Amino acid sequence: MFNLFRSRDRMVRILLSGILLVVALSMVTYLIPNYGSGDRGPDSVVAEVGSDTITTHEVQLAIQDQVRGGRMPMDMVPLYLPQTIDQLVTYHALIYEAQRLGLQVSDQETSETIRLTIPSLFPQGKFIGKDAYAAFVAQQNMSIPEFETDMMRRLLVLRLQRIVAEGTLVTPAEIEQEYHRRNDKIKIEYVKVVPDQFKSQVKVAPEDVKAYYDKNRAQFPIPEKRSYAILILDSARIEQTIQPSDGELHQAYENERDRFRIQERVEARHILVKTGKTPEEDAKAKAKAEDLLKQLKGGADFAELAKKNSDDSGPDHKSASAAKGGDLGWLVRGQTVKPFEDAAFSLKPKELSGLVKTQFGYHIIQVLDHQQPHLQTVDEVRPQLIDEARKQRAGQLLEQLSDRATSALRKDPAEKVAKDLNLAPPIMAENVVPGQPIVGIGDSKDFQQAVAGLQKGEVSQPVALPGNRIALAVLTGITPTRTATFEEAQAQIRPMLESQKASQLAEQRAGELAKKVTEMNGDLDKAAKSMGMEVKTPASFTRRGQVEGLSSAAYFAGGFNQPVGTILGPTPVPEGRVIAKVVAHEPADMSLLPAQRAGLEFEMRGEKSRQRDELFREGLREQLIKEGKIKIHKKVVDQLTANFRG
Repeated sequence: MFNLFRSRDRMVRILLSGILLVVALSMVTYLIPNYGSGDRGPDSVVAEVGSDTITTHEVQLAIQDQVRGGRMPMDMVPLYLPQTIDQLVTYHALIYEAQRLGLQVSDQETSETIRLTIPSLFPQGKFIGKDAYAAFVAQQNMSIPEFETDMMRRLLVLRLQRIVAEGTLVTPAEIEQEYHRRNDKIKIEYVKVVPDQFKSQVKVAPEDVKAYYDKNRAQFPIPEKRSYAILILDSARIEQTIQPSDGELHQAYENERDRFRIQERVEARHILVKTGKTPEEDAKAKAKAEDLLKQLKGGADFAELAKKNSDDSGPDHKSASAAKGGDLGWLVRGQTVKPFEDAAFSLKPKELSGLVKTQFGYHIIQVLDHQQPHLQTVDEVRPQLIDEARKQRAGQLLEQLSDRATSALRKDPAEKVAKDLNLAPPIMAENVVPGQPIVGIGDSKDFQQAVAGLQKGEVSQPVALPGNRIALAVLTGITPTRTATFEEAQAQIRPMLESQKASQLAEQRAGELAKKVTEMNGDLDKAAKSMGMEVKTPASFTRRGQVEGLSSAAYFAGGFNQPVGTILGPTPVPEGRVIAKVVAHEPADMSLLPAQRAGLEFEMRGEKSRQRDELFREGLREQLIKEGKIKIHKKVVDQLTANFRG
C-alpha cells in the first residue's frame, strides 16, 4: 500500500489528541472458535455495508480484543456477540460515510501514526526491519496491507468524528448555568422516620409466620450439601521421614563450597541515645549516654538497659533492636555507618565501646563475638545441609505421593489410604455448603473449584495449599437441594415479618407527619414536636454532595428548584423515610467561576460532542438501512453464535 520504510521527514499532526489505538491483539488462539481459519467465502460474511463486507474473521478479531482486554468474559461471548456485530456495522458505516464525503488519509499520515502509536517498531528511532514488522503484524493475524489499511480506516473514522464534533459550541450562559447547577446549595431541616423506632410495637403472631411459610415455601430452599474425605499431604511431615546420608551431605557441601565462605563479621548489640537539633539537646543526650555507660561498667544488665533506654525503636517496631535488648545480630563490613563499623570491628568479644557518635546519635556498642573470614566446615553447616536435603527430597516425594494417593483413593477408603501411605488421618467434612470454608483447608477458591463438579466417589485433582501442602478430596455423599421445613424456616421468617411491619408503621407515621405539617401551614418543627419527633438541620449541600446524617443529596434534588418553605417528602431513603423543608438557598460564589470556566467548558464540550456523535451514528445507521446499504445476514450470525456456545 505504501512505503513505510522511507525516511521520516516530518511529524504529521492528525487527530492524535486523545487517541490510543489498541493494536497489540495477541491472545491464545484456541479460545476463539475457528480463529485464524482465514475463511473469506460467502458463508463467512456476517454483514455488508456498501461494498464492504464484515466477515466472521473480523468478528473473531473484535471478540478476541475484548476478551483479552478484560471487557468481556469468555463465557459471555454468545450474549454480547450481537452487540459486537452492531458495533462493527456502525464502524463500517462511518468508514462508508467518510469515503462518500470525500475524506482521505494519506500514506504519509498513516505511516506517521504507526510511528507514534507503536514505538516498539522504532527502537531508538530506527525501524526494526520489514521481516520483524511482518512478524509483528502476523501476530494480529493480518498481512501488512491489511494492517495498514485498518490503521488508515481508523484515522478516517477519527477525521469524520472530528468534523461531527467541530460544530459543538458551549455558550457562556450554558457554562454559568452548569456552574450554578454544580455549586448552588440549599439548606434543609428534616425529620427521619426509621423502622427500627417501631420494632418494639410490632407483634407477629405464630399463625402469621405459618401463613407466610405456607404461601412462600419456595423462598426457603436448603442448598445442596456435600460431604468429603480429604487427605492432606504435608511436605513438613515427609521431611521428618528423610534422613540424608553423610555421603549426600558431603557431596552437597563440595558442590557449593563457596556458599559457605563467611566474611569477617561481628555479633553486636547497642544502645542508642538520639541527639537533638540544638547544642543543649545534644549535651543532654550525651549526658544520658555517659550515665548509661557508667551503669554498664558497674555491672548493669545490657539487655535490660537497652529495652528501657535505647531510642532504636524503628518507625514500625519490626526491625527495632531496643525490644530485643539492643541485639543487632551478625554484621558485616559495609552494613552500618562508618563510625559505628570502625568501633564494632575494633572491639574484642564481650568488650564495651565508649560513646560512638553517628548521624543518629550516641551509641554504646558491645561485641558478643567476632569471626574472621573462613570457610565453614561441613559439621558447622550440617543442620543447614540436612534441612536443604530434606526439603529437596520432600518436594520430589510429595509429587510421587500425590500420584499414589490419587490412584489409591479410586479403589480404597480414605482412612485406609492414609494409613497405608503414613499420612495424617483424613479430614471428614460433612454436609458442606458450596463455598463454605472447611477446617484444615480454609477458604480456598482452588479447592472449591476442584471439588465443584465431582460425582459421588470421584477424586479431585490435587490442590496446592499454603504451607507446602496438597489436598485430595473424595466426594462421599450429596444431600440434594430441598425446601426448608416450617421449623427450619420460622427463625428466618419472624424477623422478616417484624421488619415489614415496622416499615409499614414508619411509612404510616411519616404520612401522618406530612399531613400534620400541611395542617400547620408548613411548620415542620411544630408538627414534629407535637408527635414527639426530632428535627435536624444539617449543613447546606450541593446537588452532588452528601446530606449530613442522611445520604446522597440526589434524594432532595427537587428542593434546588423550589422556594424556601417547600416541604419535600415523605422521601424514601436507605434508612427509612424523610420529611424535609427547604429553609434557605445559597447561590454559588460567582467570583470563583473565572478560575473554573476553562475546565467546565472542556467537560461540557466533551459531553456535547459525545452526545452529538451518538446521535450522528444512530442517524447514519438508520439512513443507510433505509437506502439498502446495510445488510446483516442473520443465518451467519446465528451460526457464529452457535459456534461460540459450542
